[in-house]
Amino acid sequence: MAKDTQKKGGLLGNLAFNIIIPVVILSKFSAVDSLGPAWSIVVALAFPIGYGLWDLKQSGKVNAFSILGIVSVFLTGGISLLELDPQYIAIKEAAIPALIGLAVLFTQRTKYPIVKMIILNREIIRTDDLYSALSDKNYTDEFEKRLKLASYIVAGSFFVSSVLNYVLAKVILVSPPGTPEFAEELGEMTALSYPVIALPSTVILMLAIWYLFSQIKKLTGEDFESFLVGAEK
Repeated sequence: MAKDTQKKGGLLGNLAFNIIIPVVILSKFSAVDSLGPAWSIVVALAFPIGYGLWDLKQSGKVNAFSILGIVSVFLTGGISLLELDPQYIAIKEAAIPALIGLAVLFTQRTKYPIVKMIILNREIIRTDDLYSALSDKNYTDEFEKRLKLASYIVAGSFFVSSVLNYVLAKVILVSPPGTPEFAEELGEMTALSYPVIALPSTVILMLAIWYLFSQIKKLTGEDFESFLVGAEK
């Protein structure tokens, strides 16, 4: 029960501090007679930065996605406050998911592929038992090929996100930087990025995970759940 409450609180905190509050500030308080364009961006950025740092401190672990989020916030704020061309924000929005996708592909050539480390996490899956079952069926190499395909699908989801990020930024950010209209557009872009970009990317990611789990059952002849930590052998 405590863990479920903690997860729920974490989800609500992420939604509130990283999305809802910044969007409201950028959309409603960017007028000259309120916070103004510059200060509305500063205040809006303070929430995801503060929450990201607090989350890192609470968890005691370095979270790569939290770091990327903070870097993204700093870049967006810097570009906006320096009143650079919106083209730079579009490039930044596209660059971050593209870099993650490239990292997924690059680590495929190393001993520690990102997707394999995340999906076949030893804290969740009894990997020794899984590979033993695969070895008994002489399907270890075949499983590695299908794991590689799942990695390509995951990388593809980030590349799709990269393209959608760029298009969304180019379509929405049309006002001159430093104006209330630009700050409102920045808030609108942030609000739309989740249903327009995160949803399809998440669907692709879940398809990759579902594909891999289905292959485990197909190759071993056992349900995927039987390899979970805590499951009866």
